[in-house]
Parts: sequence; structure tokens; C-alpha cells
Amino acid sequence: MTLIILLSYAVYSNTVDSEYYGYSTTNEALVMDLQSETEGKASWFYTTRAAITWVNVSVDGAPDSGATLVVEAEGINSEWYYSPNLGLVSGTNYVCNEPESDYSSILETCSFERSHSMELSEGSGIMRGRASLELPIEGLGFLENEDIGKAEIEAREKIDTQNKTITWRISIVSDGQEIPSDDVEVHAVVTTHEFVSIEQFKIDPVQETIYSFASLVGCFFLVLVIPLMVYFSAVYKERRDEVIRLSVSEE
Repeated sequence: MTLIILLSYAVYSNTVDSEYYGYSTTNEALVMDLQSETEGKASWFYTTRAAITWVNVSVDGAPDSGATLVVEAEGINSEWYYSPNLGLVSGTNYVCNEPESDYSSILETCSFERSHSMELSEGSGIMRGRASLELPIEGLGFLENEDIGKAEIEAREKIDTQNKTITWRISIVSDGQEIPSDDVEVHAVVTTHEFVSIEQFKIDPVQETIYSFASLVGCFFLVLVIPLMVYFSAVYKERRDEVIRLSVSEE
């Protein structure tokens, strides 16, 4: 019981004074106003000046076979991550934050390049990429720091370092040549982030103490009560067998 109380208090004290902070950002979709790069050809460009996580480019109306979507990012440190499995709910195992992972022979990894391409299926396709792995995907991230002032500075710096000027060049090619843009529809969207607020990460200490107490009691139940039940069952069985043996010997 003493151990249970001490461990419960440890959980309570760590819950009250947390060194973790949650910072929120905007999580807005910016539709690229694509400009034609070569008249009559399937090539466009757009320049973003923001901290970006997701990049989505969709294509419809391209030739049914032999068409390839190419998306290139131009700028300083403009490499971005791409994998066909990004954004898909499937059983394929992949990791995106280790392009040169030692487990690349086992897991699918994202490629980290300025330019990525994908073959279109029946003239359509969607390319999903990540321009940054440092920013929170859903607009809520967490970090550890000494106080909220330093935590806010760190959060702002994290976002500012990902704020880049990138020119996105999108083209559709076939046999190495850009195809005509007739009937081809291209839609490109990026998700941008700006700092909004920060607050200390808090959870209900009373509730967490109750949970931890219940967990510890459950552990002690498994460790002590169940073995004791087995022990007493064995003792009961042994005594019953002894009574049966005595009754048989008396007969």
C-alpha cells in the first residue's frame, strides 16, 4: 500500500508541473494559382512564401497512357519528401523521416529530392508530398523547455526556419516531352502554418492519480492475488485428495 501511494503521488506531482508545452499553428490550405510557363504546353509554376507541410498535386484529362507528372521545387533548401504511400491508408509499412534508413530493405522510405515524378493511371493521379517534417501536420505540436517564454521562442524559430520561398514547377511529359495542355486539368494545394499560441501541457492530476492508482492495484492483483488463488486451490485439492485416500483405506 505504501508503494502504491508513493507511486501515485509521483504521477500526481509530475502531472502538476509539466515541462512540456503545446503550441498551435494555422493549418490552412493554399490553392496555387498556377501560371502557364509555356503557352499550349502542360507546364505551370507558382511561388510560395510560407512554412509548408503537405503538397498535393492532382491531374485529370492527361493521355491515358505514357503520361508522367513531374513536380519540381526551386529555391534554397527546397528538397521535399515523396512516397506513393503518403496520405494513403494501407497495409504497406513505410517511414518518411529517414530517407536513408538502415531499414530501407524492409520498409518503404520517402525520397528526399527537389524533383519527383509519378506515372499517371488512365490520365489521372494525385501526388502527395511533405515539404517539412518539423511542423505539426494538424496544427498542434509539443516541445520540452524550461518555461513558457523560452518555449514560445523555440516554437516560433521552428516555424520560421521552415518559412521558405519556393517556386513549384509542374509539368506533364510523355517520352521526355511536355504534352499539349488541351483538356488537362491540374489542381495544386499546399498546407501552410503560422504561429498562433502556446500553453503549458496540462492534464487532470486527480484523474491521472486515480488511473495510476487503479493500474498499480491491478498490477498487484495480478502479481499477488492470482498466485494466491492458485496456491489455495492446490492446497484445497491436496486436502480433498487426502480425505479420499483416508476414506478408501478405512474401507
